[in-house]
Order: sequence, then C-alpha cells, then structure tokens
Amino acid sequence: MDTSKTSVKIVTADPSALGLFGLAMVTLVASSQKLGLTDGLSMILPWAFFLGGIAQLIASIQDFKHNNIFGATAFGAFGLFWFGVGMSWLMQLGTLGESLQTGADGHQLGVAFIGYLIFSLFMTVGAMGTHKVLFFIFVAIDFLFIGLSLSSFDIAYEVTHTIAGIAELIISLLSFYGSAAAVLNGHYGHTVLPIGKAFGRFIKKD
Repeated sequence: MDTSKTSVKIVTADPSALGLFGLAMVTLVASSQKLGLTDGLSMILPWAFFLGGIAQLIASIQDFKHNNIFGATAFGAFGLFWFGVGMSWLMQLGTLGESLQTGADGHQLGVAFIGYLIFSLFMTVGAMGTHKVLFFIFVAIDFLFIGLSLSSFDIAYEVTHTIAGIAELIISLLSFYGSAAAVLNGHYGHTVLPIGKAFGRFIKKD
C-alpha cells in the first residue's frame, strides 16, 4: 500500500503593488477635492469603493496568505476605511434617504478619524521595520488623520482641512512610487526603484 504524500506549495505574488496603487488612486482624487481643484464628493465615490476599498481588501487577503500580519492589517483596515467613508458620504448626500441625511452628525465621523489616527500611529512604528517609502506614507497618513480629526470638529477648519489635503496628496505620490517599485523591482529581480531599508533597530527578526 502506497502511503507516500505529495505536498503542493501555492505561491502568491506580492500584493503590495495593487494595494498601494489603490491607495494612490483614491487619495489622489480625494485630495483634489480638499485642495479645491475639484468640487463635490459624487465622483470620488467610485474610486473610494473600488480602488480604496476593494483593491486594498484583495491585497489584504493575499498578505494574510503570505503570513504578513502588518501588510494584511494595514490594507484591510484602510480598505474598510474607504467603504466606511464612502457610506458616510452617501448618507450626507441624501442617497440613502432623508432620515439618514438629517440624522448624520459629522462629529461622529471625526471620532472615527481619531480612532484611525490611533491605529495609524502604532502602524507607523511597525512601518519602521519595512522600508522607508512605506514609513513616510504612514507619517503622511498620521498628518492626514490629524487634519481630518480637527477639521471634523471645526477646529481651525481652513488650516486643518488644507493640511489633510496636502498630506493626502503626499500619500498618493509616495504610494504611486511604492507601487511602481514593487512592480518593477519584482518583475526584473533587482532594484530598479530604491525604497530604502528598514530603520536599524526596527529590522524584523526571522
């Protein structure tokens, strides 16, 4: 009787390129509204749901397969963030009914931004163990949530809203670079676009 076993290793590609591209696209479109280059929220919604939401959730699932708790948590949390924000905008626009629109308290969204600021701060510490591009993306995300939290409570609104817009644009540009680096470096098997090493004492131990 043959009792031999065959093991099959399933290899999945690095999903960070897709996740970072999704983040880059949604923050690019959203920052254009905050900085006064475009108007309204309606045309941000498709990018929020599909690029900010679905693309990052796909990257999160794939990172779980890589046993990458940092990447999986980051992409998953921010993917769900854009679904939450998109639904909030639909409520504010009255798409989901007048009762939800009239009952919407923007300060509750501000509280959610504070929660994500807390999350982003400890994830910034985690990003120090990855590479410098990702670390600076998280630093910009910290400033984004500081700006969003303060502006949601009408604290120096014009200034803090602008800070959020600038931070969001920086996130987009860095994420485009990070996505390009993940694609090209992985595709060619050597460094085409440098991303910087992890900070010394925060290098992960195998």
